[in-house]
Amino acid sequence: MFNIQELEKIKEKALREHIPIIMDDTLEKIKEILIQKKPTRILEIGTAVGYSASQFVRFAPNASVDTIELDENRAKEAIENIRKIGIEDKINILIGNAVEILPTLEGQYDMIFIDANKGKYPIFLQEGIRLAKNHGIILADNILYKGYVMSDYNKHKQRTAVNHLREYIKMATEDENLETEILEVGDGLAISLVKKD
Repeated sequence: MFNIQELEKIKEKALREHIPIIMDDTLEKIKEILIQKKPTRILEIGTAVGYSASQFVRFAPNASVDTIELDENRAKEAIENIRKIGIEDKINILIGNAVEILPTLEGQYDMIFIDANKGKYPIFLQEGIRLAKNHGIILADNILYKGYVMSDYNKHKQRTAVNHLREYIKMATEDENLETEILEVGDGLAISLVKKD
């Protein structure tokens, strides 16, 4: 039994404590994809408190989600949150560095959602292509990063993140195995269809 009230509480707490969670309009777009594609295996890079993984299960009830979180305390909170919602049998949280965990994963995912360290997005994309099914979808959240990515932004503080996100967009739009569109929802969402024909 999926407890929507608990999910709302998780959202409210995350917003109150400034924990980054998926924005409402980004979620709306992903909800459309979930309902249309009906994925059964989802990989998420960046669990945070388990909010987005829970939403994926809400809109794709037959899906199982593998989700990776670097921060042990966040992961523990996510485990507790998922238990309260009643979907602990659907979501498997892997605690550790995604750069190290991803190469150990096997199998084919219908959907991969990237929302973690912006400086590692190009690595996540390469691993995502390897792990995605033919006609699977790779989603990258915050791809426009406060508008910096498409501007001539070059301040030192965010330069690394911005450069790596630009590199991700270049890779995603130039790879002949991907069909990519960049949407200006939330903080930017890149949607790539993987073609392995």
